[in-house]
This record gives sequence, C-alpha cells and structure tokens, in this order.
Amino acid sequence: MIELTSSKEGLLLDVHAQPGARRNGLIGERAGALRVAVTAPPDKGKANAAILEVLAEALGLRLSAIALVSGETSRHKRVLLAGIDPEEAARRIAAALPEPKTTDKNS
Repeated sequence: MIELTSSKEGLLLDVHAQPGARRNGLIGERAGALRVAVTAPPDKGKANAAILEVLAEALGLRLSAIALVSGETSRHKRVLLAGIDPEEAARRIAAALPEPKTTDKNS
C-alpha cells in the first residue's frame, strides 16, 4: 500500500524512481512507495523534473503544487503534494496505476 503522510505544507509521498524507462508513467508500488518511470536519464536533474511532471499529470495537479523534498540523487525520493487531501490523493493514485496483470489458466 502506498503511504501518504500529512504535513503542514501538504502530503508527503515516497517515490521509487525508474529513470531511463521506455515510457513515462506510474507503474506500481514498492515497499510503500509509488513507482514512477520516466524516459529522462538521471542527469543534471532531468529525471527529477520528469518525475514531477508525470506526477502532476497523473494526479491532476498543477506542477507548482508538487515539489521534491528529498532524494535528489537517489532512486528513493520524497515529494510534497499541496492542495489535495489524503483520500483524494489515494483515489487519484489508484486510478492512475495500471491494472494488475492476471493470468488465466483456463485460456
């Protein structure tokens, strides 16, 4: 389950970054963190900027409402989401995640 922590400024979201991916998007959960894939390389902040853009688009927030709080040079990042309550953020994250793949042994 993806963890959201309330703070004075908004919600804190742990993100596990996957730079250099084939496509941009939210790809799942890992140890309580939202997995975000971006095509940008981890070079001079390009991947960090792309992660914030992907989050803004996926969650329907303005780019100015999202900020990187920690993890600038790490795959494990903490992002601040402003102007959204925890329930709505959780709903939007769930809606933006891909459907889990199921295997049907009968087909």
